[in-house]
Amino acid sequence: MDESLIRRLESAVARLEALSAGSVSRELDAADVGGDTASSDPSILAYEDLISERVGRVSSAGEKIGGQVLDISKIIQQAFSAQKELLVKIKQTQKPDMTGLLEVLKPLNDVIMKALSLTEGKRSQFFNHLKAGADSLAALAWVAYTGKDCGMAMPISHVEESWQMAEFYCNKILIEYRNKDENHVEWAKSLKELYLPGLRDYVKSHYPLGPVWSTTAKISAPSSTKPPPARGPVPPPPPPLFSSETAQPSPSRPKEGMAAVFHEINSGKGVTSGLRKVTDDMKTKNRSDRSSVVSASDKRTNASATAFSKEGPPKLELQMGRKWVVENQVGRNNLLIDDCDAKQSVYVYGCKNSVLRIQGKVNNITIDKCTKMGVVFKGVVAACEIVNCNSVEVQCQGSAPTISIDNTSGCQLYLSKDSLETSITTAKSSEVNVLVPSSDSDGDYGEHALPQQYVHVYKDGIFVTTPVSHSGG
Repeated sequence: MDESLIRRLESAVARLEALSAGSVSRELDAADVGGDTASSDPSILAYEDLISERVGRVSSAGEKIGGQVLDISKIIQQAFSAQKELLVKIKQTQKPDMTGLLEVLKPLNDVIMKALSLTEGKRSQFFNHLKAGADSLAALAWVAYTGKDCGMAMPISHVEESWQMAEFYCNKILIEYRNKDENHVEWAKSLKELYLPGLRDYVKSHYPLGPVWSTTAKISAPSSTKPPPARGPVPPPPPPLFSSETAQPSPSRPKEGMAAVFHEINSGKGVTSGLRKVTDDMKTKNRSDRSSVVSASDKRTNASATAFSKEGPPKLELQMGRKWVVENQVGRNNLLIDDCDAKQSVYVYGCKNSVLRIQGKVNNITIDKCTKMGVVFKGVVAACEIVNCNSVEVQCQGSAPTISIDNTSGCQLYLSKDSLETSITTAKSSEVNVLVPSSDSDGDYGEHALPQQYVHVYKDGIFVTTPVSHSGG
């Protein structure tokens, strides 16, 4: 081969290598600039202010107390710092698939699991502090919201509902240490203000519809925040967050919902292989059990379905492993929650003419905006709340420290012998009757109507309030 041709080829290769090296350098510089831009974003700066002000107050109060209260305070600070790094990463990364999302959330999840581990085992004198701090961290899961079909409440609502689980233990701290130790009272108050209004207002201002992933950045490997090498094969995806198994779908852990449908379609397999052929006798026009005459019961059923569709789809599901949601159930008398524990809560909303049985002790139960609804439960750790309801019946078969009835018209409350010491609070409610087991062994209940009218008389410098008693002739 001609030597001049060889020299020309070598010169061209050298120029190409120089151009390639310059391109890689520019990509790395652009990645560094992107990281600096994300860190200086107003939402990130606002989150840093939240950490320094709100989380700083919790840490300062925890240092005055020391011991396990200081330990849980440090973990709370670690969790918020982990979420800050996560928010920065979200601004630098395109939205990953579910496996990648779980891997991105893993550092935050590990800190939350570390906090929950402190509440296990033998109870210490600071158990209420540990539970309040650990349960409150569930509010940080708002960052996992990916849309209305993800099974989570909207970010703002999620923060508020998650705090309700921790508020029970926070209130116990306030009651226990009131007029005893102001440091514990300050810690409990600063913890509440961290979430309400702190985190809630932050999410409302910057992420009301959930985290906003980058649309221009390159998708980084979920297992590392460093840029990938210029050459070499792409590493395999990491394993799922909540499983030690591989990322391949298996019969024991199938995909759920529409994700399973799209996975089946995209897999390239015969998606119609499991369908049966429709024969002539299976067609509607040839079936003897179908008629063109519409019965009155069918009309009622269609009317119920139309009314129900205005409210939303029915739900009976466990969300985030912490909260049972029962919504928009109409005419269902066999609703059942049997796989529950004392760390979970139950929220019943918008149900009509239905009966729900909860076969296990849960943390708290909320019945909201239900009509002609019956709820039977074994017991609660915190409280059972009945709000904005009409003609409901609630039966407690175990113990319940507190039962509150607010803005409700018509409530039949059945108590067991174990729940006779329950504290019942009513507000703006009418026709509230409490049935308690009689002292006889015949199993009958004695009915007691709670007063809804009161007389206020000014005596000796104060108002004296007594319920109105009616007597018939």
